[in-house]
Amino acid sequence: MKEIKPITVTTYQCLTYSTTSNRSIGIRSKDRNGDKVYSVEKNKDGNIDNRILENDELDNIVGNAITNIKYGNNDDVDDVDDNEIHEQKIYPHLEIFRAKNWGLIIYDEVHLLPAPVFRITADIQTKRRLGLTATLVREDNMEDDVFSLIGPKKFDSPWKELERQGWIAEAACYEIRIGMDYDYRMKYATSPLRMKYRVAADNPRKIDVVKRLVSEHEGGNDSILIIGDYVDQLTQISSLMNAPIITGKTPNSKREKLYSLFRNGEIKLLVVSKVANYAIDLPDANVAIQISGTFGSRQEEAQRLGRILRPKNTRKQAYFYTVVSKDTIDQEYASKRQLFLTERGYKYTIIDNNQ
Repeated sequence: MKEIKPITVTTYQCLTYSTTSNRSIGIRSKDRNGDKVYSVEKNKDGNIDNRILENDELDNIVGNAITNIKYGNNDDVDDVDDNEIHEQKIYPHLEIFRAKNWGLIIYDEVHLLPAPVFRITADIQTKRRLGLTATLVREDNMEDDVFSLIGPKKFDSPWKELERQGWIAEAACYEIRIGMDYDYRMKYATSPLRMKYRVAADNPRKIDVVKRLVSEHEGGNDSILIIGDYVDQLTQISSLMNAPIITGKTPNSKREKLYSLFRNGEIKLLVVSKVANYAIDLPDANVAIQISGTFGSRQEEAQRLGRILRPKNTRKQAYFYTVVSKDTIDQEYASKRQLFLTERGYKYTIIDNNQ
């Protein structure tokens, strides 16, 4: 981790990086003198040593590790199961930030803060807090926790008003529904419920639609992103269309090179997995073709539309396509994903590809 300076930029992931200490507490052992809490440690030889913790040691550990140690029932140390060893998590980066006296902390993408791990970053003491997000929505319905972790809402601007003022690009949204070949429809029908979405999302006929959409936009000097969740599906499209691909396994150096080439207009078509949902700057991207997503995530839908909403110098129209398998759970999830955007004034034009 680099030096902490008066103005420091970091990530939720960096702050919540954790290690596990050798020391764990929480074994209850009954004897004639009553219950005792033992310390369990690994010595240099890797063997297990244990001893009874003194009261002041126990108080010190419990007091400093409320968020880091699980006792089974956090209300009382004595409720720990017999012979159960619990590991203590240590957040070294977070402790560095906690030790500083901050005047202002800005939480970007603040809708992430209520997540079980990330919310511990709200413990960092500061005189002022500011949270920023364009998509205050969560599938666990915990978005309102942001207000207790940060404070009350100070400003909210409708997306369509920002579009009217020229702060974001105008966007046309389309849902393209396609059928399945008979054999593939049978595969979908006989798949277990937990696999139905994967089968529907992988519909081979989506590739033909993607090819046609790319062909239509290539002639107009558009910059095109193909976005999906399943790497094997994206790899196939990348190979068929001779387009570069970025996934979670792509080294950072290669990612930055491809992003730079895309920004400079040297490549006009880029295939990306969900790693492109957040924190990428592709201002000239104006076409996004979504072939699969994280089930019915409204937040992801809005984030992906946001990839093409940067205002363009040429005032180019932005186009957002979602390709779904007709009359399947893929279509049901697509309808749910669109709710956040439709509530903000966007409308989806439905295109039945069988017509």
